[in-house]
Amino acid sequence: MNQDLSQTIAAISTAMTESGIGIVRMSGEKAFAIADKIYKSKNGKKLLSQQKSHTIHYGYIVDGEDTIDEVLVMLMRGPHSYTGEDTVEVNCHGGILVVKKVLETVIKYGARPAQPGEFTKRAFLNGKMDLSQAEAVIDIIQSKNEYALKSSVSQLKGNIKSKINEIRSEILYHTAFIETALDDPEHISVDGYGDKLKVIVDKHLNEIEKLLASADDGRIIKEGINTVILGKPNAGKSSLLNVLVGEERAIVTDVAGTTRDVIQETINLQGISLNIMDTAGIRSTEDIVEKIGVDKAIHHAKEADLIIYVIDASTNLDENDDKILKIIEEKKTIILLNKSDLDMMIRKEDIEHILPGKAFVPIIEISARSKKGILEFEDTLKEMFYKGDLSFNNEIYITNVRQKTALQDAYESLIRVKESIENGMPEDFYSIDLMDAYEFLGSITGETVGEDLIDEIFSKFCMGK
Repeated sequence: MNQDLSQTIAAISTAMTESGIGIVRMSGEKAFAIADKIYKSKNGKKLLSQQKSHTIHYGYIVDGEDTIDEVLVMLMRGPHSYTGEDTVEVNCHGGILVVKKVLETVIKYGARPAQPGEFTKRAFLNGKMDLSQAEAVIDIIQSKNEYALKSSVSQLKGNIKSKINEIRSEILYHTAFIETALDDPEHISVDGYGDKLKVIVDKHLNEIEKLLASADDGRIIKEGINTVILGKPNAGKSSLLNVLVGEERAIVTDVAGTTRDVIQETINLQGISLNIMDTAGIRSTEDIVEKIGVDKAIHHAKEADLIIYVIDASTNLDENDDKILKIIEEKKTIILLNKSDLDMMIRKEDIEHILPGKAFVPIIEISARSKKGILEFEDTLKEMFYKGDLSFNNEIYITNVRQKTALQDAYESLIRVKESIENGMPEDFYSIDLMDAYEFLGSITGETVGEDLIDEIFSKFCMGK
């Protein structure tokens, strides 16, 4: 990624598949000059370098006397472009061969192939966006659900940048005041300043705590809810999976123990992604293969964000249910009383009676066969994780591990400032830890990160973005 930013880069910016159009993008100081060499207008006289910015032109891409394709060419002069540089986008027909031929022609006449994420990297380096916004770009591309998309768009608009800059600005002000006072004690007094600073530090600790508290929800928004379906054999776990997926994904029979291994699917319920696992039925067994499946089920349950405990409501509970109840003791759980269309041997009250002292656990009567109760289950799921509909106008969700780590480091630095104040330490102790917090927060927006980290972040982007 350590490339010369004076070079003009080019890449295919659309998926390599048969489609209506394909886009080849150029960015750099020679973009317009290269376009002049390979573009031919209808009358053969128009030079793109002489045209206004943000205009579209109809003509052909040519290589000498050979016509490659009929195209529309969009011109965007820097700094008013995505990268902040002169940018040319060639909209050609979407066949794989023709798009590759256009790119080869662009490279032949002076551009070099772009590295993954290099267009966005240039946008960052040219001040068009900060690092949190750049990371939001790839999150938008990789969004798996509606909430992930809305959260990423909110970050792209700069909500994290604004909050971080607000905190950093106040930290820098107080650091500068302390340093100035220490350099000129005759004219600037710091008597009692610790008490004033403590109020500011407490405010920012509270703000960072809120951001950190959003990280778990942020991960779920971005990656989905890791969900495990547990229950005894023949409780209807596989039938439930098939209902949620919308197809016969798992084999369903009347034979207990049909599911031996873990079946994994990613599904979307009301805009929420579930990374869902159907597991072997929990029971004591001498069958070696089935026992391996049971052990896997227990292991995945311990790592899950959510347990869906499916109970066959047409039969009584037994010692296997006791084992499952111990597994779910400390986990977020939804209990589904399946086969509620049959004569029910177990009711909600029976389950509530055996869950003393446990936090509220939703218990829903369903029928995987008739789909009764499935909508109630979806609504309950949404309420559990998001406490109602999310609003992305004011809420900030940390969806990035790098950002979360930086926030944790900044938080610890501010805690040290608070401890220094409470312990009556000299004021220069305050400024050291304040500047550490300032630097850690700056790494979120990219103001205090090294080139190696920048390269690593953008190397994860797709080609052409």
